[in-house]
Amino acid sequence: MKAIIIDDEPLARMMVKEYLQSYTDITVVEECNDGFEGLKAIQQHLPDLIFLDIQMPKINGFEMLELIENPPQVIFTTAFDEYAIKAFDAHAADYLLKPFSKERFDKAMQKIQLPGINATQAIVDTALQSPVQNNRIVVKENGKIKIIPVAQVQYLEAADDYVKIFTAAGSFLKKKTMQYFEDSLPVQEFIRIHRSYIINAQLITRIDLHEKESHLVLLTTGVRLPVSKAGYAKLKEVLGI
Repeated sequence: MKAIIIDDEPLARMMVKEYLQSYTDITVVEECNDGFEGLKAIQQHLPDLIFLDIQMPKINGFEMLELIENPPQVIFTTAFDEYAIKAFDAHAADYLLKPFSKERFDKAMQKIQLPGINATQAIVDTALQSPVQNNRIVVKENGKIKIIPVAQVQYLEAADDYVKIFTAAGSFLKKKTMQYFEDSLPVQEFIRIHRSYIINAQLITRIDLHEKESHLVLLTTGVRLPVSKAGYAKLKEVLGI
């Protein structure tokens, strides 16, 4: 098995390497200081397993995983309090709470070597919907990574298997569903007004009657978007009208 260690703490990387010495079937092909380096290394080496810190500069571990189409198996190495990662326990992966012992490391390795479904994507989806994680959106554009603060999002539009995110700086595609964003974005700030649209409620300037039982919403940017019957009910509830 090929493994990559991604952690901005040299001592933490050294500890993982030391503990791995007893696993002769695993080769560490690269060590990385941050999520950007980790993303490149994973694309280059296609590892079977990664040891991943969560809190890192630039982009965190969850955001890095989200940018990988088929994430490898993951053991998280983190200083997060245990309560913050209870959601992972529902899935098959494991985490190591720093500082961790060789005994705890071996226990995690036993889990990762068991045959079964790779639950990495489920873990990422769960983590990114937590309040700690959902204040920004990370996208890839022409091979470059862009971080979009949620407050800068004007509206989102369904686009086949993607969602198009509109901001003042332009639009960006994200391979997620509208349901994912409806569940993860702050409910008082973003409203699903239509099967194909979610809007930033702060930008609403007017709601016009369009046809019988249908409406159009006008944003401060000048954009007009259709509002479904269900979407209008949500608008009235959130706006208190």
